[in-house]
Amino acid sequence: MTDPYRDQHKQRLAYMPWLYPRLKPRHRAWAEPWQRALQEEWSRLETVRFGAHCFVAPQARLFAEPGRDIVIGDHTHIAADCVLHGPLTLGEHVSLNHHVTLEGGAAGIVIGDHTRIAAYATLYAFDHGLRAERLVREQPVTSRGIVIGRDVWLGARAGVVDGVTIGDHAVVGMGAVVTRDVPPWTVVAGNPARPIGRRPGAPVEV
Repeated sequence: MTDPYRDQHKQRLAYMPWLYPRLKPRHRAWAEPWQRALQEEWSRLETVRFGAHCFVAPQARLFAEPGRDIVIGDHTHIAADCVLHGPLTLGEHVSLNHHVTLEGGAAGIVIGDHTRIAAYATLYAFDHGLRAERLVREQPVTSRGIVIGRDVWLGARAGVVDGVTIGDHAVVGMGAVVTRDVPPWTVVAGNPARPIGRRPGAPVEV
């Protein structure tokens, strides 16, 4: 027999996974075995490795065939309707809100500790050629990889293209499209994204 209140609580956690570490003991008693079983099943089906105290919504989609591993650090949370295709390395205390897409291409995506990625953000670590004499579907695919630093915040619906490095402590505004590297502590916005300032109190540039 199902418990509609527990089912609703699972839905809430799936879309707001930052609530998971705050669960009261009576809820943690069922939530931790639920998460352990889900993560063991993913690890059995895909080349995914989970750290300690992770949360992954059952509605997330993780694809990690051999050679395209997904490595998820301790205390990392992945919300509902995220789509992750390796190779991917997520650090500790990383948060992916709902509907985030990470496509690792061949070179992969690396995300540093304590980084927050808001809903509907998209990171694609590959690109198609554009030459006029060939159909788009026949173009060669290239992949240079994406690196997101530590303590970075990507706003909702932000996009990051292949080959970009975003430095530690940077902020990417809502809806921005990042097409070139972002220095540490820098705030960028727009399409294409351009610097609009630095985080308040950031160290003086040298």
